[in-house]
Amino acid sequence: MIVGVDIGTSLTKAVVFDEAGVSVATACTRSEVHHLSGGRVEQDLGQVVGTVATVVREVTAQLPEPVTALALTGQGDGLWLRDEAGDAVRPAISWLDGRANALLAKWQADGVTREVFRRTGSGMFPGCAAAIMSFLDTHEPEALDRAVVAGYCVDAVLQQLTGEITVDVSDASLPFLDPATRKYDESAIAACGLTHRRSLFAEPAPAKTVFRLDNRGAELLGLPAGLPVTAGPFDLPASAIGAGVREPGDGILTAGTTLACQVLTRDATFDPDGEPAGMFLCTPEPGEYLRAMPAMVGTAGIDWVCQLLGIDVADIDPLLASSTPGAGGVQALPFLSVSGERAPFVDATARAQFSGLSLETGRAELVRALCESVAYAARHCFEAAGLSGRLYACGGGVRSAGWIRIFADVLGRPIVIPGDPGVGARGAVLTAADALGQPYDRDRWADNARTVEFRPGNVEIYERGYADYQASLAAARGLWRL
Repeated sequence: MIVGVDIGTSLTKAVVFDEAGVSVATACTRSEVHHLSGGRVEQDLGQVVGTVATVVREVTAQLPEPVTALALTGQGDGLWLRDEAGDAVRPAISWLDGRANALLAKWQADGVTREVFRRTGSGMFPGCAAAIMSFLDTHEPEALDRAVVAGYCVDAVLQQLTGEITVDVSDASLPFLDPATRKYDESAIAACGLTHRRSLFAEPAPAKTVFRLDNRGAELLGLPAGLPVTAGPFDLPASAIGAGVREPGDGILTAGTTLACQVLTRDATFDPDGEPAGMFLCTPEPGEYLRAMPAMVGTAGIDWVCQLLGIDVADIDPLLASSTPGAGGVQALPFLSVSGERAPFVDATARAQFSGLSLETGRAELVRALCESVAYAARHCFEAAGLSGRLYACGGGVRSAGWIRIFADVLGRPIVIPGDPGVGARGAVLTAADALGQPYDRDRWADNARTVEFRPGNVEIYERGYADYQASLAAARGLWRL
């Protein structure tokens, strides 16, 4: 039995699946996310590793048979600096962090982001490793001096469990990996002024590499030393794999803290003169890539509006049901993150707005306007990513029947929802099974999905709404630059 572990930003989950892809044992626990002054967001590696130990021990206690392997996935981006032993040299800096906002703006003005995108197909934003490393190189160089590796969440946990210093190609894609060669582009690193820190970048592990628990990891998890471990891809491509994305043009919408929109392609080429945003991710399969647009809008905005209005998340669907498409003329831009937006455009100064308000505006209209604006952002992202095939969806947001219908109506296409919510862990387990030479029947795993159909009567309304959204966005981007 393979235990899939998804190390999210705020929640770590462990899931075990049966032969049909149905979860038979689950456990979860919260991680601590520290929101500090100046837009800084950090996590403690020890605490995060502790959550992995907690959920693995809890889920294995539910199993009738011994565990045969451990499959890791988790959050991407950010910066997790460690020493030779795998211990943190400073708190991990989250992908939500905004301390490098000003630096990113300077890079945009100086053409650095354009140069990196031209070489790797990946954009940069304040919470990406390149921007954070450069910021630390100026303001906290001693942390980089103490570090042996500058990596990400999944490989940080892997090092604690196996002693191995490596990185998955999906994480390494951000932003310095050439997708065609799966090797670092040295000129992209130089463009960010980080050549003198080149030794901190771990070399990507070959596809389907299997690691082994060392004594330290075995004691921590209560599992036997030598147990096979896989690490990656990180949560975005893992979710695509777990949801069933297999054909070029197919996409997946993740309605979570991040609104992640991804489309599968077998073409490593990209437009070097396009908007320098999004990610060009390598997958475990050579010759397959994901064009990803992970926007900074998502369920965090829903949490914000709930707190603002004094309501619970459970109130969202009744409020959506009591309002009509178009939200009574109320429109929104959903850019509430302190670090702005990263896809399908990058602007650290991006901020939210509501318009069309009146004394007759109520909670339902505000909630619907925000939900519709996030769906418009998803359409914007999928247009940039090249969605042409089947669309899947996952994440906490799909639990809202009203919101997922809005997504389907705005996108004008049916949306397939996997029957089991742990798609990130599913993707990690499927990857591990392939690496171990014991693949599951993926068609069988897809049998328990459901489809949300779009409503043709609403499509025309949302066509007009999307045009208004684009016009409002264009006007706002001009104001943000002032």
